[in-house]
Amino acid sequence: MLKGKRILLVIAGSIAAYKTLDLIRRLREQGVAISAILTKGGAEFVTALSVGSLTGEKVYSELFSLTDEAEMGHIRLSRQAELVVVAPASADLMARMAAGMADDLATATLLATDKPVLIAPAMNVMMWRNAATAANLALLKSRGILTVGPNSGEMADGESGPGRMAEPAEILAAVESFFTASGVLKGRRALVTSGPTHEAIDPVRYIANHSSGKQGHAIAAALRRLGAETTLVTGPSMEPDPPGVSVVRITSASEMLAACEAALPAEIAVCAAAVADWRVADPPTAKIKKAAGAPPPRLELVENPDILATLATPGKRRPALVVGFAAETGDVVRLATDKRRRKGCDWIVANDVSPGTGTFGGDRNRVHLISESGAEAWPLLGKAEVARRLAERIAQHFSPVSKHEAAQ
Repeated sequence: MLKGKRILLVIAGSIAAYKTLDLIRRLREQGVAISAILTKGGAEFVTALSVGSLTGEKVYSELFSLTDEAEMGHIRLSRQAELVVVAPASADLMARMAAGMADDLATATLLATDKPVLIAPAMNVMMWRNAATAANLALLKSRGILTVGPNSGEMADGESGPGRMAEPAEILAAVESFFTASGVLKGRRALVTSGPTHEAIDPVRYIANHSSGKQGHAIAAALRRLGAETTLVTGPSMEPDPPGVSVVRITSASEMLAACEAALPAEIAVCAAAVADWRVADPPTAKIKKAAGAPPPRLELVENPDILATLATPGKRRPALVVGFAAETGDVVRLATDKRRRKGCDWIVANDVSPGTGTFGGDRNRVHLISESGAEAWPLLGKAEVARRLAERIAQHFSPVSKHEAAQ
């Protein structure tokens, strides 16, 4: 997929720069040629020798180097690659990019480039949450800068929260997404739902489930990598936004349905979200108080809208392929097969969420793909691999060869 591509990699000053060495290794394994710029700050964490040993090419760092400018020049360096990747992208470098500064090799090259730029932000949680960083990021995005991450988690400084640079595998996936935008699903629109929904009991309590959103987010990313223009409608989830995907965040099932209907028309709909079946009929606007000796409050529940069945309803706005998910315990295949008939969808991806499976919140999944022709068992796979396989099946469904074979 990436063999023969050339990338310009800019490494800024952040402890996360050590991850960039692994990113270089992964890119080189895919056949990518890499030119690298190491900023003064970046050189505090990784050396030019280590970067150059992995890229197999000279590493550039000085704007006013007579030798480097004679050999390459920052203008040529900025334009010979097909994509510029900044990883890590520090708060300082993002600010100088937003301001259009050109006072070192990295910023001068970024200002002079006519190629797309992908940044992987990495910084302290308070720096990431600062209004200045948010404004800089919004400005960069408005200029067409692509982003991947950051993630949430433990920081090198002992704090925790958003600001961790995306993992090398995630950045590699974002690079693949960029280069496969002309893939087999190019020109097709996809809608994916992900995560749980939260149904209010009162202003501080809610009904929910253990869904993490990992599978739905992975499916959205996989469809985007195959070129589909993808919208992800997600309930509350800690998963990072998939690169290149339009993300709509909601809380409740009613909000999810409205967001899905607003995203239509689409040719592909994958309903991977674990939507709450019921909600409180009339949640109070004040917190329910607990009184000593009093019985617990009685909650009147009403049924939530059925998003999968609504999208699968025949009509002009029905996607050509509607795929549902069935999280079941017990006789998984039979229950999911019945669900496919009831909902009217084309396929159902059935998984076992019994206690001990680790499906909800975990990284692996064992599924059955159920269609009109029967049930197909898949082995235990990582959720990213399940997503890749499903996206490829969807692509095959829409391929002219597949349609010709089906007609025969």
